[in-house]
Amino acid sequence: MAEPQTRLLRRFLLKFLLMSALLAILISACLVNNFVLTRFLGICPFIGVSRQLESSAGMGGAVIFVLTLSALATWLIQRCILAPLHIEYLQTVFFILVIAALVQLLEMLLRKFSPALQKMLGVYLPLITTNCVVLGVALLNARDYSGSLLAALANALGAGLGFTLALFVMAGIRERLDSAPVPAAFRGVPITFIAAALMSIAFLGFSGLKL
Repeated sequence: MAEPQTRLLRRFLLKFLLMSALLAILISACLVNNFVLTRFLGICPFIGVSRQLESSAGMGGAVIFVLTLSALATWLIQRCILAPLHIEYLQTVFFILVIAALVQLLEMLLRKFSPALQKMLGVYLPLITTNCVVLGVALLNARDYSGSLLAALANALGAGLGFTLALFVMAGIRERLDSAPVPAAFRGVPITFIAAALMSIAFLGFSGLKL
């Protein structure tokens, strides 16, 4: 009876360690190494879409969708095509093609099921193709998590959640700034960038987390 119990305990510990590692990767990508506020990627949609909470939610969901699927597709391409053929130097070309195809799929889905959200996101929806966050996650996964698909997906999901969190916080701040007595010289873009800089400084506090 001792041997089956030992096997069960080992399986439980392995699953626990795996889940702990994946959770650490997700939290790290979301908070500690937030792609917008600590790596400074994806600033264009971060500033452009964060005027309202509704549009921020739509863009955040779209980026999470594209990030997760592109992480899956690019990991498989890297592992099954680029690495075996020793053509890793074509990573950027292949990854951009995959991301562009997924964004087109997302745009068609929104046009079909949510035209109001598509209109609200406007030009920033197709610009997901050139969003540095999406390509950055794909390239980092190919470098750091090429041996584990689950780790790559956790990193992509964490990056998407971190991007959405940054959008939500920024949208809430900007809605309050609209009714705040901001000096004329700082209204609009200047106060937006000042708020983004202060958010970035605040997120540096998460760098003390030991994951």
